[in-house]
Amino acid sequence: MPPRRQSTRLIVAESDIRDGIKALRRKCAYIRRMHDLAGDPPLRRREPGFEGLARIIVAQQLSVASANAIWNRFAAVVEPMQATIVLAKADDELRAAGLSRPKIRTLRAISTAVAHEGLRFDKFEKASEETVHEALTRVSGVGPWTADIFLMFCLGRSDAFAAGDLALQEAVRIAFELESRPNAAELLEIAERWRPWRGVAARLLWGYYKAVKQREGVTN
Repeated sequence: MPPRRQSTRLIVAESDIRDGIKALRRKCAYIRRMHDLAGDPPLRRREPGFEGLARIIVAQQLSVASANAIWNRFAAVVEPMQATIVLAKADDELRAAGLSRPKIRTLRAISTAVAHEGLRFDKFEKASEETVHEALTRVSGVGPWTADIFLMFCLGRSDAFAAGDLALQEAVRIAFELESRPNAAELLEIAERWRPWRGVAARLLWGYYKAVKQREGVTN
């Protein structure tokens, strides 16, 4: 099968979210029902370089409040936020900011890749999503989910999609009334209908999942 043509649309403003929602509503009844409940999802953009990727690592498996608190302490230790500065800091300093050992290892691996192994974030702007994904997942500790989230929120790719995200999988299970949660491969197949706006569909799915859980909390 020939490779898909790279989408050139970027999500950089709230208007891009609205454009994506309009397009998705026209062609998908599931999207219409989810949007009617959850409304427009937020933009959620991050820095496109080293800082953006570091933020993703720090925030993994944490609440928003906890992630922000740890990031602020980490950013105070690593000033300015650069790979060489991370490498110069002792583990004890980074742990004192609230970082776990696995996250410290991953941040050091990313920093080493940038400082010594030629990882260039400035080359990602015009690179294909496959190229960016491959470059990031070569770094120890950076998995497919992290690369997908970077593509979505740091580079703003309109068709990037984190199929391995459990909340997305659960949102689709609820919206499609499936017996079980789809795995990543199954979710990718379902999400084909949302191209070239899968990045907006993912944002809406997260919003829908949150709205469903909030509604359950009110009614239970």
